[in-house]
Amino acid sequence: MPEKKSSNKRIPSAPRSPGVYLMKDAPGKIIYVGKANNLRSRINTYFTGKDTRPMAPFLMARVSDIEFITTATEKEALILENNLIKKHRPRYNVVLRDDKTYYHLSLDPTEKYPRLQLSRKRLNNAALYFGPYPSGLAAKETLRFVQQVFPLRSCHNRDFKLRARPCLEYQIGRCLAPCGGMVGKEDYRKLTESAVLFLKGRSRELISDLKKQMDNASNELNYEEAARLRDRIGALEHSLEKQNVDYGIKIDQDIVGYYAQDNNYQLCILFIRGGKLLGSKSFTPIKLKTNIDEVISSCLTQYYHGESDIPDEIIIPAHFPDENLIAQWLSEKKGKKVMLIVPSRGAKNALLDMANDNARSLWEAANKKEENKMMRLEILKEKLSLSKLPRRIECYDISNIDGKHAVGSMVAFQDGEPNKTSYRRYRIKTLNDPDDYGMMHEVLSRRFKGKDAPPDLLIVDGGKGQLNIALSVCRDLKVKIDTIGLAKEERAFISTKGLVKKKLAKTEDRVYLPGRKDPIFLTSFPSVLALLQRVRDEAHRFALRYHRQLKQKSDLKSALDEISDIGSKRKTALLKHFGSVKKVKDASLEDLQDVPGISRKLAQKIYKELANK
Repeated sequence: MPEKKSSNKRIPSAPRSPGVYLMKDAPGKIIYVGKANNLRSRINTYFTGKDTRPMAPFLMARVSDIEFITTATEKEALILENNLIKKHRPRYNVVLRDDKTYYHLSLDPTEKYPRLQLSRKRLNNAALYFGPYPSGLAAKETLRFVQQVFPLRSCHNRDFKLRARPCLEYQIGRCLAPCGGMVGKEDYRKLTESAVLFLKGRSRELISDLKKQMDNASNELNYEEAARLRDRIGALEHSLEKQNVDYGIKIDQDIVGYYAQDNNYQLCILFIRGGKLLGSKSFTPIKLKTNIDEVISSCLTQYYHGESDIPDEIIIPAHFPDENLIAQWLSEKKGKKVMLIVPSRGAKNALLDMANDNARSLWEAANKKEENKMMRLEILKEKLSLSKLPRRIECYDISNIDGKHAVGSMVAFQDGEPNKTSYRRYRIKTLNDPDDYGMMHEVLSRRFKGKDAPPDLLIVDGGKGQLNIALSVCRDLKVKIDTIGLAKEERAFISTKGLVKKKLAKTEDRVYLPGRKDPIFLTSFPSVLALLQRVRDEAHRFALRYHRQLKQKSDLKSALDEISDIGSKRKTALLKHFGSVKKVKDASLEDLQDVPGISRKLAQKIYKELANK
């Protein structure tokens, strides 16, 4: 069990064994997780000022309590620390976050006839994963090429089990049809191994092996198989010719690059397999007063803690205190020695420079994107004459069919991006008739009677009517918010095609402002208009989704649910006996009594109730 005592008694009571320490603030929230080979010695550095990291003073100013969890070895402490950081995401720890979900290709070698497929997440521990690929297009192109050269099955497992004869993929030469017994298990296994070698970057080794297979097939007078292998070799050699970047290194390497600016760290990992640069992976910038050695240490433990492919060498930009410990841990995890290298010159240093350049480019691109976001918000503020920069925008929409299953939605955008944790949905309680104005009034009233802070900009999906409702609610509740309406309406214009002039109507979004008679168009500012449209469309999507959920739930509700004394067991028994509610309705009184658990009195009640529907 973990020890828990007040922080002023921490130094003498801290154990001298390896373990993990959890620092907590006054409310009891974990704000930092660390590990040590000697917990007492490590904690002593905090209280004596020997910890020189930039964030140490800020951390100690907030620490109210420290909890210890001892372990048998420092390696166990390393693993436990990583698990706790992922679980609690403490404020003062380096927390690695992917900036996007990358595509992988996966193949499960434990299947009798494995297939290659696209995957975003590592869900199957038995499967092999290849990638990540920088884009979905790159992953799909690789998958397409592999299926052309190595015709593995592409059908889902369920279809494969139910298929009785080969499909079209077999007819066009993109599958060997194991479903129809057209290929033996051993031949399919060799094909699978060849595909795996190619995806691991072992193309030259693979070509050499295929040439031997081709010679053997030719010597055995199996010219058809030899021709297939020849075509496969040709396709692979052509693919190799396109790969201009070959570093001549036959081992697998990952290169960890970084760029630092104003306590912000941008990381980028390059993947080299068999001498070929196969791709890269970036992460959300880390904003923390710390130093590069802690960033690199946390990056390695968090990234390789999962199912990430561990290479033979990892090139890093700086040494760090736990370097030997993490190298041992990675070696045990891989099953062979893993080297952590900090190069100073030569080819490996050039690779590190390239990774650092990629990290800097990512940082600059992200900053440019942020600048564009702020510029767009500035233009929006100016063109709509808003009182403040609309950093938080909320948009509301109503969805119903003739007043039935009526719902409202609220979506929130922070600095131009969706903040889905702030989304809200409302089931209309006061109205059953189709009254969009009344429904909007209810939703807005419920929202602004709460304690949540109001947004900088309120958008309602609709024209003057919806806007006036929003203004009325804000006025009644004494809430001051910039409010606009956004509505699609037809706008007439003249089209001159040839000598003929036609008056046409074009659907455009109009922005309605308080106290202004005519709406304004933002077509001259497409990025600003696109932001408003994106917010409005998201509110519409969210409302429609909730409306459909309620409608579907209502549609599934059986007429049997409305009869008292019919619980789930009796309802199941009736449906199992007759097959459907319609057949229950058409059943005679005697037929109803034949169902187990249905008495004559209850059968009469069911018969009477269903006859009136």
